[in-house]
Amino acid sequence: MTRPPRAAKTSPGALLGALAITAATLAGHGLTMAQQQTDPATAPATVRESASMAQPAPTRQRPPIVIAHRGASAYRPEHTLAAYDLAIEQGADVIEPDLVPTRDGVLVARHENALSGTTDIAARKDFADRRTTKHIDGEPVTDWFAEDFLLEELKTLRARERIPAIRPANTAFDGRFTIPTLAEIVALVRRAELVSSRRVGIYPEIKHPTFFLHTGRHHDGSPIRMDLARMLVAELRGLDFTDPARVYIQSFEPASLVALRRDILPAAGLDIPLVQLIGDTTGRFVNAGGGGFSRPFDIVHHARAGADLRAIYGAGLATVIDQGGGWEAGYGAFASPDGAAAIAGYADAIGPWKLLIFPREPVTEPVDADGDGRAEMAMRLTGEQTPLLRMARTAGLAVHPYTLRPEEPFLALRADGTPQSFGEELDQLLAAGVDGLFSDDPAAARAAVRRHLAQPAHPPR
Repeated sequence: MTRPPRAAKTSPGALLGALAITAATLAGHGLTMAQQQTDPATAPATVRESASMAQPAPTRQRPPIVIAHRGASAYRPEHTLAAYDLAIEQGADVIEPDLVPTRDGVLVARHENALSGTTDIAARKDFADRRTTKHIDGEPVTDWFAEDFLLEELKTLRARERIPAIRPANTAFDGRFTIPTLAEIVALVRRAELVSSRRVGIYPEIKHPTFFLHTGRHHDGSPIRMDLARMLVAELRGLDFTDPARVYIQSFEPASLVALRRDILPAAGLDIPLVQLIGDTTGRFVNAGGGGFSRPFDIVHHARAGADLRAIYGAGLATVIDQGGGWEAGYGAFASPDGAAAIAGYADAIGPWKLLIFPREPVTEPVDADGDGRAEMAMRLTGEQTPLLRMARTAGLAVHPYTLRPEEPFLALRADGTPQSFGEELDQLLAAGVDGLFSDDPAAARAAVRRHLAQPAHPPR
């Protein structure tokens, strides 16, 4: 695993375009139908005029890394030790645990703090009274939540496949695995390293940090008040797993990353790479509470409250937020020279939604590309590439797009209407110059990296 270069504060070019997506694509990112709009608008003319498929690939500093998205989640239920173990076996450089806290302050791996989608909790009558409704980043969610359970209680639950209709083979593993802690994940990595004789890293995501620190409440009404960024750094130190060559910390919310860079990591004597995740840039996916896939909820919370944005974010990012409309500023506000320069001031890399590199648009008639009798390929590449990669390289930022998934609902037709295979999608991104790939199929991503590095223009890994 390699570390991305430290960001330089230079002014990049224009960033991203508006994109159209389907319910199947959104389901992979946890978006509800209520967050979608019916207008399948495509990129604005100003972006499209600057985009083309012929852009030369930016110069990459190091070989691209394979990031096992929630483990080898195309083959095992996500965020289980079995999924992480298989991912390492398949050649992942780093494994990615999304982290949420228990009631007693233990970090565990779940894509969301809501538990019913990935565990058997709905069948547990002894926990029925803890089902409740909370507002998570502006969205009302009725479920059972990790922060309302002690670790010993969560350990009695069993994991299950999150998208069984798309990954029916994974349901064979339902009920076999427990929810892992961060400590157990690090222990697994260390054991796997002894077997594989190669270094493996972790790429944790801090989930919903504003909810856990500021707005969230437990089932009993008491405030949660947990600072996940501080908890993560403290646990990494306690586990003696702080090598900056094998740890990345990521978040969709810039406030947590700025606090890490400015205060938390220096106080701990650490310098760990940070990654700003970027969602939709159009403002199309905003929920009734102001959050959603288009807008970091920390900005919504702090700007609406009249907080001192310069004290929280620094002058550069605070100016970008102000210019983007205050609390209404979303990821689109980052899509500018000033926005990219501000990101480069606190992060080492960006993790953009893959459609922000190669835009897609809906097709009139979905296609059955794999011959299984279900027409599930519902998007087509526009034939263009946005300026994102070159902008990021100018700013000194590495680029790790998400999420590369092998199943037909997550793939697209080429601009000419012929199906693009999963391997071809991976190859396309690597040829464009990305520095890493978040993939549910680490074996396929590793094979693509090997193909890419075997080309004469690239040195061997």
